[in-house]
Amino acid sequence: MPSRLQGVIATSIVALLVTAGCSAGSGTSNPPEQEAKELTVGLIAEPASLDFTRNDGAAIPQALLLNVYEGLVKLDANGKIVPLLAKGYTVSDDRRTYTFTLREGAKFSNDAPFTAEDAAFSINRVKTDWTVSLKAGMDVVDTAVATNPTTLQVTLKQPSNSWLFRMTTRIGAMFSRTGINDLATKPIGTGPYTMKSWKRGDVMTLAANPDYWGTKPPTETVSLKYFKDPTAMNNALLTGSIDVVSSVQAPDSLGQFKDTSKFQIIEGTTNGEVVMSFNDGKAPFTDKRVRQAICYAIDRQAVIDTAWAGHGELIGSMVPPTDPWYEDLSKLYPYDPEKAKTLLAQAGTPKLTLRFRIPNLPYAVAAAQVVKSQLADVGITAQIDVLEFPARWLSEVFTNADYDMSMIAHVEPRDIASWANPKYYWRYDNKQVQKLLAEADSGTEEEQVAKTKQAARILAEDAAADWLFLFPNLIAAKVGVKGLPKNVISEAFDLTAVSKS
Repeated sequence: MPSRLQGVIATSIVALLVTAGCSAGSGTSNPPEQEAKELTVGLIAEPASLDFTRNDGAAIPQALLLNVYEGLVKLDANGKIVPLLAKGYTVSDDRRTYTFTLREGAKFSNDAPFTAEDAAFSINRVKTDWTVSLKAGMDVVDTAVATNPTTLQVTLKQPSNSWLFRMTTRIGAMFSRTGINDLATKPIGTGPYTMKSWKRGDVMTLAANPDYWGTKPPTETVSLKYFKDPTAMNNALLTGSIDVVSSVQAPDSLGQFKDTSKFQIIEGTTNGEVVMSFNDGKAPFTDKRVRQAICYAIDRQAVIDTAWAGHGELIGSMVPPTDPWYEDLSKLYPYDPEKAKTLLAQAGTPKLTLRFRIPNLPYAVAAAQVVKSQLADVGITAQIDVLEFPARWLSEVFTNADYDMSMIAHVEPRDIASWANPKYYWRYDNKQVQKLLAEADSGTEEEQVAKTKQAARILAEDAAADWLFLFPNLIAAKVGVKGLPKNVISEAFDLTAVSKS
């Protein structure tokens, strides 16, 4: 799981979809004698690197954020921003200056103490050294300075409703000034886990940090086992070689886990919008009628029913129901193949051949086949090209925009902001949307809700993309596993409260 990829992405996306319900540094755990010391979690999308400062994609923060790296703040289980490495913070009357009081005693896994100097260094480094698209979330920062070892003052160029929220994502991760030499293979953070080993193509192992400043995690060793084949991942749970399928990739396989004496199924929602993207910067997608025609040609409920066994939710926009500015726009373009044909004829493109370049992720492969069939019914030939994810998809589609249509689940929270960037991979350039999103960020909370909702509606009416469905959170696990979430609201797979008895 785009992880914006900012993005997108994505992708990882899908496997990504797990976040524990309790936070590091707080909460209680079962008595140690009731808990197993090891836990193995199955996932699909493996990181290509461990450095999310230079590599897009959601698989890296999925594994490392909150577990190895921590921020000053985080999201709690209800989506509220709460302190983490900061004990608290204040905001000036003009909403431009944030003063953080940091925890004492926290240190990095290289034994360096965590100080306000490290916090200022981490924030400033996003602006100077990060190369991924997500770094734009820190552009609003004017200065970040340590006024003493436990006090950080951040001054923004103008008020921003989104900045503190962005600090709960990967751009808010705190780095050691002396621990950034090999981020691709040796992450160094303040979190409850440290990187023990990584066997590429197989398994990543995290070990409990013996010097962690907060509540120790209930599990001493967590192995993240990566599978290229979802059937193999399911079989691994059935045979007991893993404890959790982090995201069920074939919902029609859930019946395998119906024995409630052995397994549990958790079903909820995520903020991962499965977007069928159009390359809006080139023909034929510069013609709104073509975009609208494709939206009318797709029966989204049939996509969910056929490709995802009815699991998922229709949304119609880049805004999930968990965001304050959500509006149900799923009926804006109802399934109407005859209207699609009429619009294509009006655009002078009654017959189209389009390159449909998708990641080799199970949900994308399954859904793309349904979409291809439906488009054929209105005279559009979709030539499916399955790209290895993350490397090829990120390079060819996300970075180079070498595609006509694509599909991926955008799992980063509140990622509607990506539509304000005309250089983003969908190459959408709408000055009104850009203006609304900028005003939403700098305005009052009421203005933020109203203007973001307005921008989302414009995007939907303009058929800037086709939002197929909201990705469900589907987890299968052994009955003794505790701390797994019903809903996923961040890009991290929070292991800090997950245990096995």
